Amino acid sequence: MSNLPFGFSGPGDESGDNREGGESGPGGSFGFGAGGPAGFDPASLGQMLSQLGQMLSNAGTSTGAVNYDIARQLADQQLGTVAPVRSGERDAVLDALRLAEIWLDDVTPLPAGIRNSSAWTPKDWLEHTMPTWQRLCDPVATKMASAWVDGLPDDAKQMVGPMIGMMSQMGGMAFGSQLGQALGQLAGEVLTSTDIGLPLGPEGTAALMPAAIAKFTEGLDRPQNEVLVYLAAREAAHQRLFGHVPWLRQRLLATVEEYASGISVDFSAMEEMARNLDPAALADPAQLEKALQQGTFEPTTSPAQTAALQRLETLLALVEGWVDLVVSEAVQNRLPGAEALRETLRRRRASGGPAEQTFATLVGLELRPRRLREAAELWRLLGERSDAETRDSVWAHPDLLPSSTDLDDPAAFTERFLMSQEDSSDDPMAALERTMAKERAEKEDAQDKPDDEQDGPQEPES
Repeated sequence: MSNLPFGFSGPGDESGDNREGGESGPGGSFGFGAGGPAGFDPASLGQMLSQLGQMLSNAGTSTGAVNYDIARQLADQQLGTVAPVRSGERDAVLDALRLAEIWLDDVTPLPAGIRNSSAWTPKDWLEHTMPTWQRLCDPVATKMASAWVDGLPDDAKQMVGPMIGMMSQMGGMAFGSQLGQALGQLAGEVLTSTDIGLPLGPEGTAALMPAAIAKFTEGLDRPQNEVLVYLAAREAAHQRLFGHVPWLRQRLLATVEEYASGISVDFSAMEEMARNLDPAALADPAQLEKALQQGTFEPTTSPAQTAALQRLETLLALVEGWVDLVVSEAVQNRLPGAEALRETLRRRRASGGPAEQTFATLVGLELRPRRLREAAELWRLLGERSDAETRDSVWAHPDLLPSSTDLDDPAAFTERFLMSQEDSSDDPMAALERTMAKERAEKEDAQDKPDDEQDGPQEPES
């Protein structure tokens, strides 16, 4: 059985043939039996599986493709002791968000989108964003968990038997371990709930991270209260966009899911890991984790994924470009260091960070708005040649948004869009709204008429 997943083979060489020329017996399948790995006593198999079962029973109650209990535990351990948010820090965050909302009212017709304002610790961030991470990570983890089982021949599945469930749990532990380590790093570095461009927190909740902001400010030549207000304006702008463009949140998350669910997994690295795995290591959680991490998969990108990735990058760039512009307009005459902070945040998003490492590790996806500057220029031109209301009307429907090609020539898109606004008949959304309004009026008019009028004139009775 030379093609068995995870490198399990018979007691002979890697091709499955017996080195002595005899036939492989049933007792030698998967490397267990008289010809098993050097130094491994087959009699210890029962004890090893018992120890493994005990380890799995202590791994929490999570039973899906990702062991989120382990992810939370490892992230929490990585963060260590976290100081609570002080009352003064919380008040400063709330004041900064309120001030930012007032300033944003002057530059965008989109109303405030914040329903709850919060100051989070890194552990608060973990708790409130985990449901969204679960939605983003489940597609690829589920595919990984099922791929190796689906690849087993039927006779091998029968021989493996109950171990399939155990191996699935091990896979969930491995993925949960990677996720926990990545989120533990990310939780200590993000500045706001929307810092990576995705709406990770609860809908309508704006949150800033005082500890991370204080650390971030140390490398800047600006006072901390100025940095706090600037970041509050970015958070508030994101919340306006996610709160009042109803399709945007779903479109962003669905595009990430679409990309992740199409991943094709190459398990050659995991097969090599399994061939060299000492079964005695299964009784040691630390060695098991190390061995599983050495089998990191190598995803291959399909044409459908390439298209999904381009759509995601364009959408992220449009979101970040819009936020970049409206925040700049809102604070440019109010914060002395606004332009320097704008450039710092641009470079921080463009160069990547822990967010990119998280997705690159887990689903092979980088959340980097590579074309942020082009998108910001497009929004600037559109607002400069019209007004804020016309500019923001582009968010009315996903079909109206600029494409990746439009970012190559923002001036051409601006001209084309404004020409369509001159004649409302050229605007598909306006035409649709007029048609729907006419249908509603006709329906209401018909309901208000008496029954005899709806049936037309009646013949007089004789």
